[in-house]
Amino acid sequence: MATVLSMQDYECNFGGVTGKNSGPMQKPHRLADLDVRQAVLEDLILKILYLAGTLSLFELAERLRLGYELVDELFCKLRSQALCQVTGMSGNVPHIAITSQGRARAAELLQQSQYAGSAPVSLESYVEQTRRQSVQQVEVRPADVRRAFNHLVIADEILDQFGTALNSGSSVFLYGPAGAGKTTVAEVLSRVLAEDEIWIPHAIEIDGQIITVFDPSIHQEATKSLPETYDTRWVLCRRPAVMVGGELTVEMLDMQFNPISKFYVSPVQMKANNGVFIIDDFGRQRIRPDELLNRWIVPLDRRIDFLTLVGGKKIEIPFEMLVVFASNVDPSELVDPAFLRRIQTKIRIGAVSDEQFTEIFRRVAQEKEVSYDQEIPADLITFIRNSLRQELRSCYPRDIVNQVCWAARYEGKKPHVDHMALRRAIEAYFPMGA
Repeated sequence: MATVLSMQDYECNFGGVTGKNSGPMQKPHRLADLDVRQAVLEDLILKILYLAGTLSLFELAERLRLGYELVDELFCKLRSQALCQVTGMSGNVPHIAITSQGRARAAELLQQSQYAGSAPVSLESYVEQTRRQSVQQVEVRPADVRRAFNHLVIADEILDQFGTALNSGSSVFLYGPAGAGKTTVAEVLSRVLAEDEIWIPHAIEIDGQIITVFDPSIHQEATKSLPETYDTRWVLCRRPAVMVGGELTVEMLDMQFNPISKFYVSPVQMKANNGVFIIDDFGRQRIRPDELLNRWIVPLDRRIDFLTLVGGKKIEIPFEMLVVFASNVDPSELVDPAFLRRIQTKIRIGAVSDEQFTEIFRRVAQEKEVSYDQEIPADLITFIRNSLRQELRSCYPRDIVNQVCWAARYEGKKPHVDHMALRRAIEAYFPMGA
């Protein structure tokens, strides 16, 4: 539902999920309105002009994501110091370029930091806005959860547990056997919150250091129409979802400083702020479980995180996200009681019933346009229970149907699951020693 957002506190409603947020600050029009030091923006202008050459004042304002009047005021300051000059006009809009004196200054600045993107917001503004958009303020209703999980076969009591976890805005531990669907559940949980929208800055500034936050590979920009008066240093996005697996290291949880570009990229959990952070296959990371848990004792409890800049300076940022741990291991075997208490909700994703298994098989076959003999689901259930002596897992129907489709493609025929095709799929999928 496309509506124009006001700059007052508003109640947003996207597909049923609601969250009390506040729009970003009004676009600054004068230097006195800025939440960052004037010198930071002057240095940024010099670097942009050094790298881009001649720009119109409008083009410069667009690159900085600042208002024309404010950029004109900054330009006048730089021009008075003989650091840039007017080279021509397009109507009433000047074209500007850096002077030789400004070029020398810009070269010095680029040795300190090569950041030449959008104007940053202050750390204080980022903290304030992130707190306003906390996932703990999101209200999720049963209809929202059932709509999101409509394509999956899950018992109503489990769906209610998901809804409770989402409304906590805190943390949830999904555990159960491999193939039970924990990763899929975690991803769908993030989609429920993604119906809501938040503001994310392109970058923030702290003591002259730049930290980039907006990441187009993670943050999905909204298509909603916006008023011309909003601060374009912020991007309206859907609540983000970040998933990490075995590749997670302790270094990924701190500021990523590039020694060549000499500015910071925010860590994965900071990019997940106001959204969902999923740690898949918890216990298999390159960082030990106890090391990760010790690192996050304070963030999970007090909703703040401490990050370290080069030189040892520590900064405090919000830890405002729903953290989802997904593991094949029982949580009591991975974490001590003190940490387990901080994970507010524990949900076991286990075996499915015969009826659920049959329905999953039917849906998968329908989705992949695969026909099958009526007794096939029951035969597969019997094999898993009697021959493998295993519980029914939700992954088995899709994996078996995939085997049939691959074989049919190889043979150049339309896929159909009969007894022969089922036997071949079982032999290809399940270990012979099972």
